[in-house]
Amino acid sequence: NGLDLTVMKGEFLGIMGSSGSGKTTLLNCVSTMIRPSSGTILLNGENVADFRGSKLASYRGNKIGYLFQTFELLDNLTGRENIKMPLVIHKKLDHDSEKQIEDLAKFLEITDVLDKFPAQMSGGQKQRIAAARALILNPELILADEPTGALDTKTGEQVMTLFREINKSGTTVIIVTHDARIGNSTERCIKILDGLLC
Repeated sequence: NGLDLTVMKGEFLGIMGSSGSGKTTLLNCVSTMIRPSSGTILLNGENVADFRGSKLASYRGNKIGYLFQTFELLDNLTGRENIKMPLVIHKKLDHDSEKQIEDLAKFLEITDVLDKFPAQMSGGQKQRIAAARALILNPELILADEPTGALDTKTGEQVMTLFREINKSGTTVIIVTHDARIGNSTERCIKILDGLLC
């Protein structure tokens, strides 16, 4: 609703607000899942709402990684296969891909569940597999929609530690949450109410 926000490269930003405040809508506009009815969303000076065809596919595949609250893993694929999906979709699967997956799995501490199916994983393991899938194409920006909402407190804290590590590597991270504890653990936290910053 006329929201005006600037996020700096490499920032770790929290966006807080109650259910229905517009947090997920904002993320979905940034990720191009929905098009804003007015205004612009600029990434490095380019309006992402104008992207079409291969440019839009490249933006979605190479510029952003999206983490969902409910993980959105494919149940009939192993952790390894779920992580591979963006590589397959964007035709980037090559002889180095397996090493890339193994390195990422070590960083995220999920090597032991790579060949398990989601039903055999804990909530925290599923979220880490989802994080690996979001990171596999080395995006500039990670968008996380209530990434700890389906997790217990301890696992949620581990996932936030993971986001801090990802951010230290230079990746911009935007986390949407209604949990003040999570929002306050980011570098900067803004509040949104009825589609407006408050």
